[in-house]
Parts: sequence; structure tokens; C-alpha cells
Amino acid sequence: MQFVYHPQSGQEILIVQGEVYNYIFKVRRHKKGEVIAFRNMQDGYLYFYRIDVVDRRKATLLLARKEYKEVIPKKFFHLLWCVVDPKTIEKTLPMLNELGVGKISFVYCARSQKNFRLNLDKFQKILINSSQQCGRSRLLELEILQDFQEALEKYTGIVLIDFSDDLLSCSDGVQRAFIGPEGGITPKERERFTQVKGLDTPLVLRSETAAVSVSAKVMV
Repeated sequence: MQFVYHPQSGQEILIVQGEVYNYIFKVRRHKKGEVIAFRNMQDGYLYFYRIDVVDRRKATLLLARKEYKEVIPKKFFHLLWCVVDPKTIEKTLPMLNELGVGKISFVYCARSQKNFRLNLDKFQKILINSSQQCGRSRLLELEILQDFQEALEKYTGIVLIDFSDDLLSCSDGVQRAFIGPEGGITPKERERFTQVKGLDTPLVLRSETAAVSVSAKVMV
């Protein structure tokens, strides 16, 4: 654990309860008098709190010091990902977060199952837990786009990742990539892209495998 997330980090007195309390005192087994690093994931600071009072369901911590220590990816990458099973997304998000992806837009494409409903609050909790482990100091941005057309109208410079002899390279400087759903995008959707890049493999990748592979090639 690199830090504990709390939205009120930075205040002189911090009251912790609920999940944060359970994590600190029942999982990590911290004791009164110990100092713990917190972040609010908004201002780049690490806030160090000393545990002052521990009750059965909440604890009071006092700010001891703060240290500016921004830990952010060296470059920005925006992944536009056609909606797949939310359980698949939940398993993949920590990897994308650790790789440093800056933003993910979930797009309902023609072959996305429209009955899939995405819970961004749940996704954010997953990202917070991941960031506490990997040390990332700013939250990955998430959004939902209701259809393919909205994605193309809102963003430019999108590179489609699909079968192509023009292979994606680390040196391409791609900042925005589009990953299709299971079954791929339709021919009608594909013809809307002016830039199409492929991956150097003869195998058919699952949507989440493509998302992680592309992110890794671009970011690290």
C-alpha cells in the first residue's frame, strides 16, 4: 500500500470510518500513534496522519506533515473502448490504471450488447484501490458515450486498432486509440476511420487483451 485514499485528506483532523476504518485497523492492523500516508487524489500531496483516537467503528487522525509528491504517467493516452461485459472491464481496469492510461471512454458500438449497464462508481472504487497499491496520485478519467457517432463527433485523431499490415509502433506517438467489442466493429464503422493500425500477431485477441496490449505498447 503506497497510501490510503480519503477525499478530505489535507484537513488538520481526519475522521475515518466504514471501509477505510476496516482497511486500516482490521486489514493493515495499524495502531494508535502510528503515522499513515493519505491522498485526496486531487492536489498531488501526500498527507501524513498520526492515529490519535481509535474507537470501535471510527478513528481520529491528526495531520503531522505533508509532502508534495505527484506520481503521474509521463504521457497522456486516451482509450476508447467499445462496451463489453462489465465483469471483464472490472478485471482489466487495474492493469490499465497501472499502465498509466489517462482516460477511458466506454462506447456503445453496433456489436456491443445494449443490456450491459456500466457502474462508473464501482469502476472508480476499483481504480482507487489500484492507485493505493501502485502509487498513482491522480484518478484515471472515465466516461460513457452512448453511440459510435458521439465518439467520432467528440474526439479527433482516433486510431482504430484492427487487422492491418500497418503495425502499431511505440514511436507512432498515438494518443487516442479505439478498441472494438467482442466480434469487432462493423464494416460501416470501420470505414469511418482514416487511421487503422494492427498488432504484430496472427492471433485473434479478446477485446480486453487488445486494450491492455495497445496501452502497454503506447505507455511503457
